[in-house]
Amino acid sequence: SKVKKDTAHTASDFSTRQYAQQQPNETTMTTEMGCMCLQCVRTNEVGVVEDLGQFRTLIDPGFHFICWPFTAVAGRLTLRIQQLDVVCETKTKDNVFVQVAVAVQYRVLVGSAYDAYYRLSDPRGQIQSYVFDVVRSSVPRMELDDAFASKADIAAAVMSQLRDVMKDYGYEIINSLVTDLSPDSKVKASMNEINASRRLKEAAAHKAEADKVKLTKAAEAEAESRYLSGLGVARQRKAIVHGLQASVSEFSKEVDGAKPKDVMDILLLSQYFDTLSTIGANSIILEHDPATVANLQKQVGQSFLRNTGGN
Repeated sequence: SKVKKDTAHTASDFSTRQYAQQQPNETTMTTEMGCMCLQCVRTNEVGVVEDLGQFRTLIDPGFHFICWPFTAVAGRLTLRIQQLDVVCETKTKDNVFVQVAVAVQYRVLVGSAYDAYYRLSDPRGQIQSYVFDVVRSSVPRMELDDAFASKADIAAAVMSQLRDVMKDYGYEIINSLVTDLSPDSKVKASMNEINASRRLKEAAAHKAEADKVKLTKAAEAEAESRYLSGLGVARQRKAIVHGLQASVSEFSKEVDGAKPKDVMDILLLSQYFDTLSTIGANSIILEHDPATVANLQKQVGQSFLRNTGGN
């Protein structure tokens, strides 16, 4: 019996040393009655304690004595906020395949740590499945442009779907974000070309409108210039007439026996010579006859007489 007892103690000591080497956060104390194992639970963690495979309790951060091997810390759950990035490929209403990237932020509820540990074997896979379901049921009802404008709606749908479901399993969904919505590279290139064409069309319309304004303003300026030029010519002719009237009147008073007709002949002759001088400056050859002045005077007089008779 002594040999059997020594053999049992030796096996127990070997098992204790082996477990202590495998558990760096545990310190094992061996007594004649059994093994006391010191377990360390870190901050923002919850330890799950089992008695021979059956759940016993949850332990808080700090040092804890565990009666090993009958009692053991089966696992630890972190209470920190975690993030799961999910990339889902789906199709829009206008038959464009897009890659939708969704980031889900979640954490374990302290009061529901039992459900979080025992009811779900793969919480990240469960969340990913729900994200796939929501994205593939929401995006196909939207066109590509609407999907880009409705990223907040997609994120809200994911949040609403996950919040109630994961709460039953001990997880709280903090937030969900649509971080990227990326169509195929060819679709991106075509969208850029469409936008470039639209911008060029708008630029051409603005340029045409600017040219129209320029032409309109130029025409208005030319019309105003001609109007002012006509006013100037009219005023010039009026001044000439007034000057001729004054000259004829003064000449008739100063020279005895002079008639207004004689004065008009002299003025007409001077105007004729001024005209010849102006035309000669441009190297134009014209036939000149002294009788031209008399003929011009006669024609002008006849014209005046016809106009007077008609009136």
